[in-house]
Amino acid sequence: MTTGSRDMPALLDRLSQAFGPQQWWPADTAFEVLVGAVLTQNTAWRNVETAIGRLKARDWLSPSAIVNAPVDALRDCLRPSGYYNVKTQRLRAACQTWLALGGESGIARMSTDAARAELLAVKGLGPESVDDVLLYGFHRPVFVVDAYTRRIFSRVGVVPANIGYNDLQAAFEAELPRDAARFNEAHALIVGVGKDYCRPRLPRCSACPLQPVCDHGRRPAAGPQRS
Repeated sequence: MTTGSRDMPALLDRLSQAFGPQQWWPADTAFEVLVGAVLTQNTAWRNVETAIGRLKARDWLSPSAIVNAPVDALRDCLRPSGYYNVKTQRLRAACQTWLALGGESGIARMSTDAARAELLAVKGLGPESVDDVLLYGFHRPVFVVDAYTRRIFSRVGVVPANIGYNDLQAAFEAELPRDAARFNEAHALIVGVGKDYCRPRLPRCSACPLQPVCDHGRRPAAGPQRS
């Protein structure tokens, strides 16, 4: 990758100086991270919180409760997260695998590669969702890549816009210390700048802390604009 002020550690340091320490993932247990990772697909986090709140109100925030819950009632709990029919199927499948692997304690005893392979085999759990669970739920040093990551670092000019998940993940893991806390903080910072500044349309380039070293942000009239 690049060197100097635009290498990945330096870019993340810029974000850290601008935003300060982050506190993320908003979950109490590894299993709640799994639930959030399934439900957050294609929706805002506030909708996920509402759905999780409904599960908690019924005392259903456990894998066995979700597997045994009446399907119609479970769908109703998940309705605020959108695509609730699909997410009900995916969450039940994820819970069945979770239980089959021995729950949180069983997965904690597995190697990272083995746990990742088992969770990726669940229909509807992609690499980002699984890596969320491994990083935030089990504190494994696995870097989470999302749409923000690809957009930000391709606009800055350090990776191709069409780079794949595994290649982008490998690039970060090669340049950062292999430390779960560092990966956690880095992903949270990326989400922050992607959500508030480096938006798909009308990015707020002039206010972005990466603007001085960003290819996209240094274009003429790089204030609010279409990408």
